[in-house]
Amino acid sequence: MRPALKLVQAATGFQCQLELERAGQIADCRSMLSLLTLGAAQDCELLLRAQGPDAEEAIRVISLMFSQQFDE
Repeated sequence: MRPALKLVQAATGFQCQLELERAGQIADCRSMLSLLTLGAAQDCELLLRAQGPDAEEAIRVISLMFSQQFDE
């Protein structure tokens, strides 16, 4: 499974708004198309933002996914 799909699936499990930013471009983590438009390659720098009731947990879980390279 592609990392973008894994990210979308994880993001939909949270109530908070989740965004990734790369070079000033922002993507909604619940939208595959939005994520793909970032053109994020492996080892590029991304900023993860979350806002809402479970934002801290979302940041923790999704950061772990990135640090484990999406189990690939």
